[in-house]
This record gives sequence, C-alpha cells and structure tokens, in this order.
Amino acid sequence: MVAGPVVSDLLAATRSAGAAAAGLKACTAWPDAPRPVLADDLLPERAMAGDPAAREQLVEEIYRPLEEAGSALLETLSVYLEQASSLEGAARMLFVHPNTVRYRLRRVTDVTGWSPSDVRSAFTLRIALILGRLADANILP
Repeated sequence: MVAGPVVSDLLAATRSAGAAAAGLKACTAWPDAPRPVLADDLLPERAMAGDPAAREQLVEEIYRPLEEAGSALLETLSVYLEQASSLEGAARMLFVHPNTVRYRLRRVTDVTGWSPSDVRSAFTLRIALILGRLADANILP
C-alpha cells in the first residue's frame, strides 16, 4: 500500500492520488520498503520510473534549496557521496578539515530534511543532485 501526500482540498486530491499511483508502480524497485509506504519516500524510484512530478519535486525541494544555500553545500554533498560517504576522504578532496565536512553535511540535513549519512537518504540526495544537474543543463523535459 502506498499513501499519497496530504493535501489541503479536494481539487488537490488528484495530485495526491497520482503520487500514490506512481508510487505503487515504482515500489517494486524497493522491495524492502515499509508497508504502508509514503509516495514521497519513493521519490527516487518514481523519478526513475518516469514520473515527472517526482523529478520536479526532487529538484525543487532538494536541489534548488541546496543551490540557493551556496555552492559549498552542493560541492560537499557531491564529493561526500562520491567518496563512499567517507568524511575523511571528502575532506581530503575538498582540502578542508573533516569537521568542516561534518558541519556542511548537517547544513544539508537542515536545508533538505534528508541526512547524507543515512543510506536511503543519501540515495535520494544523489538522485536529486543528478536530476538538478540535468535540469540546469536543460536536458530534462
């Protein structure tokens, strides 16, 4: 079972139902998902399954706020994820102290609500970074 997001009125109910339907279609990609699962917890799978609303949500709710918070957060998150979530490896690549990386990653969590140190959240953040870069390059429809 997949639950769509709570909406404020009946007119927005179609958006919630659409998210739930897209989540149901994509939930096979995450076999260990909790049951019931929220459609928003399936954003990466929905985006990969072709759901344009999920793509837009990942870009607008994760990538754009990070972009607005400054390039240091985007760069730190990207390097951290590329370094297999190693604080020390990311710090070496960025030429900063590991505590700086810790601080920036906490800021990523504050800005997005997703923690880079959590495996599932890191996956969502990585997909949001990819989609945001594609959107910036005008490659996404």
